[in-house]
Amino acid sequence: MENGILHVDMNNFYASVETLFAPEYRDVPMAVAGDEKSRHGIILAKNMLAKEKGVKTAEPIWQAKRKCPGLQILPPHHDRYRHYSALAKGIYCQYTDRVEAFSLDECWLDVRGSGQLFGTGEEIAQAIRRRVKDELGLTVSIGVSFNKVFAKLGSDYKKPDAVTVFGREAMEAVIWQMPCSDLLFVGPRTEKVLGKFGLHTIGDIARTALPSMRQMLGKLGETLWLYANGLDDTPVAAVGEGQEIKSIGNSATLPRDVTSEQEVRLALLDLAEAVAARLRKHGMKAGEVQLTVRSADFQEYQRQCRLLSPVCDSQSLYKAALGLYRRENRRWAVRLLGVRVGRLSRAEEAQLDFFRAQEGLDRQEKLESAVDQVRLRFGKGSVSRAAALEAPRAREGRSN
Repeated sequence: MENGILHVDMNNFYASVETLFAPEYRDVPMAVAGDEKSRHGIILAKNMLAKEKGVKTAEPIWQAKRKCPGLQILPPHHDRYRHYSALAKGIYCQYTDRVEAFSLDECWLDVRGSGQLFGTGEEIAQAIRRRVKDELGLTVSIGVSFNKVFAKLGSDYKKPDAVTVFGREAMEAVIWQMPCSDLLFVGPRTEKVLGKFGLHTIGDIARTALPSMRQMLGKLGETLWLYANGLDDTPVAAVGEGQEIKSIGNSATLPRDVTSEQEVRLALLDLAEAVAARLRKHGMKAGEVQLTVRSADFQEYQRQCRLLSPVCDSQSLYKAALGLYRRENRRWAVRLLGVRVGRLSRAEEAQLDFFRAQEGLDRQEKLESAVDQVRLRFGKGSVSRAAALEAPRAREGRSN
């Protein structure tokens, strides 16, 4: 089967699930959004009527209401979204065991081994589309192609409730005419870099010499060149594969925009403690720390650094994150901070650094492990650092 890779995208997922429980919002402009009072007031999802009015995901609620004065706002219910995501995956798994989640509402399927039972890739896609609609009351858009990247382009091409097939004959005729921003992993910054070199379509990337793409964007440039030329051969993982934890992170929207380093330090310490506790819970250590900073006007930067040896204590993570913050020295009014760790290894397999005071590091990890147990038994607030009492704690945002 040539076109046996599917990308299934559940249309307006959060908003669509909400209308199953509140059907009165189905025919009016509606969005799911965070809590404005806790400064999480951004659009998480919107229905098609709101989209037609120009409402965009991740924009502030006030901005969305300016575009669409009658916009109805509903709070998110993440337990519902996980439930319906699992139900949809249950349907997919009846056609193949190679189902790889890309997000809560997106999955790749490899159905090349299912042809004798269920037909062509397009026929299987149509069957899945009908079943999700009939059994769950939701709609999906499905792209069908010979690799994962082009299948995703197909699911984005026609929405909602549609199936699009992109075979090899569609590459130059259709795909190469699309803007660079449609290609996987081309965000606003990458699009801007490509534009500086006169590359505006996927075809422009495909026709550029590979060494030039490498020089322009490094490893990402090579990846985009392969994607644009239809040379992505990444397999679809089987159910249960690729589930190992690759990174752990927490981010927090601060109670107010902060400008003093003291308040930033307190927030970073809070985040480092949360991330370190999760590392220990999973029996892992980290060899890399990444810092995310978002300003009051939604500018953002991310910086990362390698650690001398893998760790799972909050002090090591905090010092690395603070060093990254000080190095940048943007002097922003900070709205959000995030700490993420990568290059994870099992704690018992982590390589020791004999040039560090390993004994002191071990004592710190044992102390924090003891605190974990106290908090597990008596609650998170049962033990706090004295420094944390000096200012209100940041409101935790994402945790993944």
